[in-house]
Amino acid sequence: MDEHSGVPSAWIAAIYGSLGVLCGVAAVRGVVSDQGDWVLVGLLGLVIVLSTLPIALKRGGGGGVPAGPGRSNAEIQEMRTQLRALAKGISDLQETLVLSDDARRVLNRKRERSLLCRAIEEDIQIEDWDAAMVLIRELAERFGYRVEAEEFRQKVETARFTTMDRRVTEAVRGLETLIAQGEWDAALKEASRIARVFPDSPKTEGLRHRVIASQERFKVDLERRFLRAAEAGSIDEAMDLLKQLDQYLSEDEGEQFREVARGVIGKARENLGVQFKLAIQDRAWDRASEIGERIIDEFPNTRMAEEVREMIDTIRERAGAIRR
Repeated sequence: MDEHSGVPSAWIAAIYGSLGVLCGVAAVRGVVSDQGDWVLVGLLGLVIVLSTLPIALKRGGGGGVPAGPGRSNAEIQEMRTQLRALAKGISDLQETLVLSDDARRVLNRKRERSLLCRAIEEDIQIEDWDAAMVLIRELAERFGYRVEAEEFRQKVETARFTTMDRRVTEAVRGLETLIAQGEWDAALKEASRIARVFPDSPKTEGLRHRVIASQERFKVDLERRFLRAAEAGSIDEAMDLLKQLDQYLSEDEGEQFREVARGVIGKARENLGVQFKLAIQDRAWDRASEIGERIIDEFPNTRMAEEVREMIDTIRERAGAIRR
């Protein structure tokens, strides 16, 4: 074949046939050894071979057939260059196929290390600490990059500590909000949850004790304010505080406040009775209805409540008539 002739189709067919065989071998090896990467490479190679063969044959022309007037020396040289590159690729693929897995791992070591480091960085970014540590062990034990693995390990530990510390701080801040609002049951549950989720943080130690101590201080403060209000004759305030205090005192604890509470309750009942009578005398039916309902609600078993029940319907009708 002279320099003006086309590339023989037999050469092209032989080269493509060899490449197809190698791709088939790669696919079969992947199936036998249960390696999905080899199967994918083999199948992809076969697709490429079958797709490009007609083009190569068309451009190469029949074996020994002179190049037509439409084909230049440059085009023929380009085809020869492509074929040489294709032959080299086949040779490289053949050499790779006969290598053991360990040998291929050595050849791809730098690329796999780069991919592994990138995966570790991504796991750190998304705070998947356990996955990052698994890859770090792989980097140290399989590839031998122990110094770099230790640097990654320190980076993970620092990021983990910073993130955990921030989350614990936010959780404790939410717990303190519940304590300030007097939501004691919810606060106790939240304290237990924080201790379970962050068992290694020193900030979670004694959270339940903090809630219980805060509740006890709140109770003592209620007792003091109740006694002062009762002593000052601030009956309405004393009654409000007594209702709150009743939620915290056991029967034995309430004994010490029994007499004071009776006095406050009696005085509150008397005050309501006086206010109810004055409202009726002033024909202030709306106010009389409101006070009467308080008497029935707060002192349901008293004689005063019975008397109010007998009058309340009439009072409500008159209050409604005025509003209309």
